[in-house]
Amino acid sequence: MELFQLVPLILLSFYLLSNNVPQASAQRSTYIVHMDKSFMPKAFSSHHYWYSSMLQSVKSVAQTSLEPKLVYTYDNAFHGFTAVMSKNELQALKRSPGFLSAYADDVVTPDTTHSYKFLSLNTATGLWPASQYGKDVIIGVIDSGIWPESPSFKDDGMTEIPARWKGICQSGEEFNSSLCNKKLIGARYFNEGVRAAIPGVTITMNSARDESGHGTHVASTAVGNYVDGVSFFGYESDALAGIDQAVADGVDILSISLSYRRRDLYENPIAIAGFGAREKGILVSVSAGNRGPSFATLLEGIPWAFVVASGTVDRWFSGTLTLGNSKTITGWTMFPARAVVRNLNLVYNETLSACNSTELLAEAPDQSIIVCNLTDKNTSLFFLWSDLSRSNARVAIIISEDTSILRSTSFPYPGVVITPSEARDVVNYASNSDTPIASITFQETILGLEPRAAPALSGSSSRGPARSYPGILKPDIMAPGVLILAAYNPYTSTARIDNNIFLSSDYTLLSGTSMACPHISGIAALLKAAHPDWSPAAIQSAMMTTANPRDNTGKPIKDTEFNYRVATPLGIGSGQVDPNRALDPGLVYDANVQDYVNLVCSMNFTPEQTRTIIRSSYNCSNPSSDLNYPSFIALYEVQENRTTLTRKFKRTVTNVGNGAATYKVKVDKPKGSTITISPETLVFRKKNEKQSYSLTIRYRSNNEFVINDGSITWIEENGQHTVRSPIVVTPGVSDD
Repeated sequence: MELFQLVPLILLSFYLLSNNVPQASAQRSTYIVHMDKSFMPKAFSSHHYWYSSMLQSVKSVAQTSLEPKLVYTYDNAFHGFTAVMSKNELQALKRSPGFLSAYADDVVTPDTTHSYKFLSLNTATGLWPASQYGKDVIIGVIDSGIWPESPSFKDDGMTEIPARWKGICQSGEEFNSSLCNKKLIGARYFNEGVRAAIPGVTITMNSARDESGHGTHVASTAVGNYVDGVSFFGYESDALAGIDQAVADGVDILSISLSYRRRDLYENPIAIAGFGAREKGILVSVSAGNRGPSFATLLEGIPWAFVVASGTVDRWFSGTLTLGNSKTITGWTMFPARAVVRNLNLVYNETLSACNSTELLAEAPDQSIIVCNLTDKNTSLFFLWSDLSRSNARVAIIISEDTSILRSTSFPYPGVVITPSEARDVVNYASNSDTPIASITFQETILGLEPRAAPALSGSSSRGPARSYPGILKPDIMAPGVLILAAYNPYTSTARIDNNIFLSSDYTLLSGTSMACPHISGIAALLKAAHPDWSPAAIQSAMMTTANPRDNTGKPIKDTEFNYRVATPLGIGSGQVDPNRALDPGLVYDANVQDYVNLVCSMNFTPEQTRTIIRSSYNCSNPSSDLNYPSFIALYEVQENRTTLTRKFKRTVTNVGNGAATYKVKVDKPKGSTITISPETLVFRKKNEKQSYSLTIRYRSNNEFVINDGSITWIEENGQHTVRSPIVVTPGVSDD
């Protein structure tokens, strides 16, 4: 169970819809409109009345009895509103003073224990005690809701609610204000966007209560209280309203495990609202998405957000296969019961092992263990379960290299999954024994180095470069995100046996960057408590420069999807988060809001698109794409005629150590590149002193698709600090 014990939580809930839900009619749609508030006439007492007046002024162009409807107004993370209107009304609205941009509302999708021990968090030393377990830091979770009765949200041992808290515990269907406490300090729900988009839609739970289980799982991962003995046997305007309200309510960390399909930053609600949150000193942690493993599948590469990739943990849910010759093999299984499989006949032949039809499986002997070889076959495990349940076999040994099986809890039929190399012993024994038999034990858990090193990059985790802005290396960091145990809706099915026995649980195992993101949110809360004077950029930098690019065997982190080859920073960012090292990083790369403004101003947006993000309180007098960031990326185009390219970066680091310190640089250059650092030594006379350096990378474009990576590390002389930044040389993102 995750443990960020004294961190208060506010849950901002919205109604999740699947992508195939019909949206508004062709005549009227729901639009998110961004405004420049500096244009608001003094005659209006609030932005709400100004926006209402604007909608009234355009209603005559619609030539219909229907009037435009104001759904939400926003004034904290950004300025603007959501409204239902016709295209003609929108065109008229665009001529209004202060109008910046508008886009249609869209569907939002979720990017969907032992991990705190895997991250080396403990009660004796390190980040937990140093932060007083996150005392008084508030995390806002934007998700599908919460199941407040879960033991993960009990407030045993919690301190008083921070005095700066401005939020409420909103009552609703099956949810009253008494369900909040000193752990769950607030809850609000937002569904007006979906109501406006789909008039007459049935809201099955009109409150902050979580029906899908996703929000409960994410929230308990980020800030869940300790629970002993647990085990496992929308629409974007609504999410946007939640973010805007969280900023107003006074959160310190925003945890957003959601994805939008919009590529452009000026039309991405998380990017726009996240900028406003960062402006107010709030760290925004977002999930990278689950579109991997292909190149450039990361859509939301928001430079001012902490983008989190998903990795495995050193926990293996297993069943032990024992052959009649006493040979044992540890297989993978999530079958949710202790099935009796003792000395059953083991059946193997090449024809039957295809297991690709009900007719074929009907030939399996009664009460047998059948071997199914899914290697290089088109047989889907999903259909195999159904076919096996109608066969005479009692158990299946499944030969597969599909790593997605290791992320799924769906295992409705007794069996184990083994690799082709492990299968050789099984096939040899079954083929050469007169009466082959086997036994299997279930519901086993293995921790440690075997059978696979951890962490490893999840195959589903989205990969960079980011399509929204490839000039900053994304994702930033990796955290546990595969089969994470956390609280869930107890009335939602979490597993099944056969085709018609559905099981529920108070806690469940889920996989995805949705599960990785709240780990980073929780660690950020602990760092904020330990270092209340650090900016969001400093907290992010501390985690990135101390992240570990190696697994628990000391070797580079592998990629589960590509035969466990070495992962690149386009998948893992700086590496696996190391909370205790982040407490004392030595140096940090800091950045203020003006630095992010300068970055946005360099992105070749129109003035209106730029102001949609940065608003009118900043100007573009000093545009710069060289953000003071703890990582480096150099892009090239794949072309026949290779050319030499040069990219120069300037960085400034702040000494957050205890006093004077000297650092020397160590360079691990990407293959085929030359790296020059100037100066190569940084001397700090006191704490909080800043020093700058330049990094110049000379590299060549390539005539084929090649990704090379390296790093620079500032190493403290006669000290304990090492400050590492990854470097990637990669092809750029195509426009398709």
